[in-house]
Amino acid sequence: MEANFQLGYSLNPPLYYLFLFAGSVWYYTKSYTSEASYSLSNQRAYWYKTHKIQVYYSQNILLVTSILAGSILLYQNISAILNLDLSEWILLFLFPIVALLYYESISPKNPTHNLRSIGWLKPFVISFVWTGVVSIYPMIFKNLEKGLHFVSSPFLICFFLKNFIFISILCILFDIKDYASDHNSQLKTFVVQLGLRKTLYYIILPMALAGFLSFVLFTLNHHFHPLRILINSIPFILLIIVTWSMQRRKSILYYLAVIDGLLLIKAACGIMGVLLLK
Repeated sequence: MEANFQLGYSLNPPLYYLFLFAGSVWYYTKSYTSEASYSLSNQRAYWYKTHKIQVYYSQNILLVTSILAGSILLYQNISAILNLDLSEWILLFLFPIVALLYYESISPKNPTHNLRSIGWLKPFVISFVWTGVVSIYPMIFKNLEKGLHFVSSPFLICFFLKNFIFISILCILFDIKDYASDHNSQLKTFVVQLGLRKTLYYIILPMALAGFLSFVLFTLNHHFHPLRILINSIPFILLIIVTWSMQRRKSILYYLAVIDGLLLIKAACGIMGVLLLK
């Protein structure tokens, strides 16, 4: 929804958001239920293991909902979909393929060698897929409704890069809570290779500052209203504050509520920055 507001499009139909929501929750829940650990130290995996029946039924409901919503969207837009050009087909399949390769093997000789197993690449793969779905897909489907072809723009590219940097940082922050399990499984994430403090000071903070400065320079260059710049700066400022707070161990609830919560704050600020100036 933030992408539609920021890029000047009307919202997609409710069915589109239902399809995206159900599919996303099903995909992430499937990855969580694949974790083998019953250990109480891994509270998330333990919860899914002890609620197998509820998860089984919810997963089936989510999958059926996503398939039904997707099928209706396909039926409603079939003529426009058949007229997509090559670049649009590439964009449509690029992000699901990368998401699939995140867990599936990329080497026939090594079934466990997937994109997730490349520790330093892991957060950027997640961010690439996530950013594509929330930045590119809304525009493609909106143009489908109008029978138009998707055309990129400098603003869309900058919006994509801003989202990519922001979400990559959140993914790296999220890896901090998995330090012990990643270390034991020899998954070389940034925090495993560099340690907590170096990851915060040499990777995350520079990325956050670079993303924030590039955003400010872009908005000033395009003569954005100062209020819109200020409101859209809030998520980056909070991101830097949260990064600084990560020097001490946090509970899993902190990661789920605060770090993931920054996504909601970013979206809300992006939408408010547009609505308040109308």
